[in-house]
Amino acid sequence: MADQPADKKLFENLSGAGKAIGVLTSGGDAQGMNAAVRAVVRMGIYVEAKVYFIYEGYQGMVDGGDNIVEVSWESVSSILQVGGTVIGSARCKEFRTREGRLKAAFNLIQRGITNLCVIGGDGSLTGANLFREEWSGLLEELAQSGKIEEEAVKKYVYLNIVGMVGSIDNDFCGTDMTIGTDSALHRIIEVVDAIMTTAQSHQRTFVLEVMGRHCGYLALVSALACGADWVFIPEYPPEEGWEEQMCVKLSENRARKKRLNIIIVAEGAIDSHNKPITSEKVKDLVVQQLGFDTRVTILGHVQRGGTPSAFDRILASRMGVEAVLALLEATPDTPACVVSLSGNQAVRLPLMECVQMTQEVQKAMDERKFCEAVRLRGRSFENNLNTYKLLSHRRPDAELPKDDLSCSTNFNVAVLNVGAPAAGMNAAVRSAVRVGITEGHNMFAVIDGFEGFARGQIKEISWGDVGGWTGQGGSLLGTKRTLPAKYLEKIADQMRANNINALMVIGGFEAYLGLLELSAAREKYDEFCVPMVMVPATVSNNVPGSDFSIGADTALNTITDTCDRIKQSASGTKRRVFIIETMGGYCGYLANMGGLAAGADAAYVFEEQFDIRELQANVEHLTEKMKTSIQRGLVLRNENSNENYTTDFIYQLYSEEGKGVFDCRKNVLGHMQQGGAPSPFDRNFGTKISAKAVQWISKKLKETYRKGKVFANTQDSVCLLGMRRRNLLFQPVVDLKDQADFVHRIPKEQWWLKLRPLMKILAKYKTSYDVSDSGQLEHVARHSPKEAETGAI
Repeated sequence: MADQPADKKLFENLSGAGKAIGVLTSGGDAQGMNAAVRAVVRMGIYVEAKVYFIYEGYQGMVDGGDNIVEVSWESVSSILQVGGTVIGSARCKEFRTREGRLKAAFNLIQRGITNLCVIGGDGSLTGANLFREEWSGLLEELAQSGKIEEEAVKKYVYLNIVGMVGSIDNDFCGTDMTIGTDSALHRIIEVVDAIMTTAQSHQRTFVLEVMGRHCGYLALVSALACGADWVFIPEYPPEEGWEEQMCVKLSENRARKKRLNIIIVAEGAIDSHNKPITSEKVKDLVVQQLGFDTRVTILGHVQRGGTPSAFDRILASRMGVEAVLALLEATPDTPACVVSLSGNQAVRLPLMECVQMTQEVQKAMDERKFCEAVRLRGRSFENNLNTYKLLSHRRPDAELPKDDLSCSTNFNVAVLNVGAPAAGMNAAVRSAVRVGITEGHNMFAVIDGFEGFARGQIKEISWGDVGGWTGQGGSLLGTKRTLPAKYLEKIADQMRANNINALMVIGGFEAYLGLLELSAAREKYDEFCVPMVMVPATVSNNVPGSDFSIGADTALNTITDTCDRIKQSASGTKRRVFIIETMGGYCGYLANMGGLAAGADAAYVFEEQFDIRELQANVEHLTEKMKTSIQRGLVLRNENSNENYTTDFIYQLYSEEGKGVFDCRKNVLGHMQQGGAPSPFDRNFGTKISAKAVQWISKKLKETYRKGKVFANTQDSVCLLGMRRRNLLFQPVVDLKDQADFVHRIPKEQWWLKLRPLMKILAKYKTSYDVSDSGQLEHVARHSPKEAETGAI
């Protein structure tokens, strides 16, 4: 790896020599827990600490014996893609008593374990904190009873605790996503997509009950992801008279030729008097009031099952490494902390602050302070709810905003897709159209990008036209890579003919280049002096100004699923190495993150140049690996990572050098990475980012409307809306020019390159790891209602 700048805080300066770390999973299981366990074990061993499995959660800690076992590197092989938890989880009444905790402390001291990594929900983490607070007292009691020496009391005087939240409900305050939530959404959306096909055949109404006894996150986000007609969640009960309102809405949708109705109910849903709303009650209501053919589907433990998504594997791996770093850096004065996700950043938060806020949510709900409960859930939850309310119900024309401007007509806003198709584009278009109509605009769809624009392929698009679009892959509007430069005059003519007052472009690097060209053409054509905004959508994730693009998550899941199958095929044929080529142009995001999610041994990317010496070192590393019990290898290569070291070349090199030790196979994934139904992340990211973009357009239209005309010619009226670290930001496209490498069509700086060493560490390479972003303990932020509108996704 390249030399690191001197001001960077390097992980190699930290050492866990002499330390012992225990890892346990507690409470309900969640997909991705195994990825977290794997990361803790391998990072722990990497820093020369001893690492112990504590089987069956706190029960295993209390029972001791064979339940607490030192583990090796190979112990966590092949668990990355396994759902649930391989070290078991159990509820433990005994640990809730001091006597039980005394036994647990004794068992840990026997093995010198004074660092605990606990993966579980708020109950498990609260128990861990109590254990930590009592630790010195427990040791003194053990010494007095003669079970341990006084020397042991002095030697093991402090217990360090770091938590990771594993819960499919996403019910823990302080983190945007808990481990397992994204995978649970995948299960729900798979079922909803399957149900939609059968329901449309019969004109049926389906009531889906999803998990969430105290938290409505799964219900709310799955309702957003599938465009459900109605959703019931504990934090936001329906208003009085909801029964009639829901039936009116369902019958209106059926009258608009909508062949199916989807209602999603969280298992803990309540009305405004705190009385339960059950799926059966909702079904009976629809049947009695409307006579619709209605079915109930209770998803149950299906949501906990299956393989973890790419997002959960990467999240859990990052959190696991961060947890070990937090344990290494912990001092007696450091409070027990939880490592969590804020936007795109790993953060450390005081455990009990998070637990206290989580308990405050329940208290607010018990006291029927539902607005307060929603606010306490955090900006992300509040944003989801506001977006759902915006998109789910069309207001009557009489209630739509009437501009207090002197214009006789509403504004015309055009939406188009530019570049290669990406899963989630249709969800973004649907959101833009519906929010635009809610804001009082006339929405126009442009077919086939800038090329179609020049040809006049423009049509007005209504609320109902985009029904059912969220789950559709590809681009229903059609998309082309063509840039507008050679069509400027024709596009200007069409802008004038259709009186287009604002433009929203959904696409990749071509969309960015297109907006730069339109911005530059303002000097010649007044028609382009209108607000323009771009929403990034490309599987390559190579747009400057945004950490994520719509479509990249779906592609990443395709790569991860394929790698899982390939690894499985290798389990029957020992000593085999697979070389996989991914898409992405010159951007190595898919290869790098796919490698991290699939547990690859190496990932070759353009951004980090490699030579024959590194290829040789990788071959030698795999040769050594084949001597262990893990007799298979996985290597990913980004399609344009190197002009001469092609996929064929690497395949032939590995085949030659590995003769007699391992054989090779290669696989070029190709356009399957662009296809398929969009993942829950891409549906929701596309939905929310588009909604925010249209709201920005509305604001700019009002600011730039003068004397019966829209005229916007400032740099900040042509923006890209991107996610940067923790916030969504509108950035003038001209300002992003310095951040773009136009030759290779990638951003000059890419956040995910910081995760490169993480993948190498988990694959047993020696490397240095920049930890300048970690190590800072923050406090749980309490936001004001206005903050929900300004940043979080």
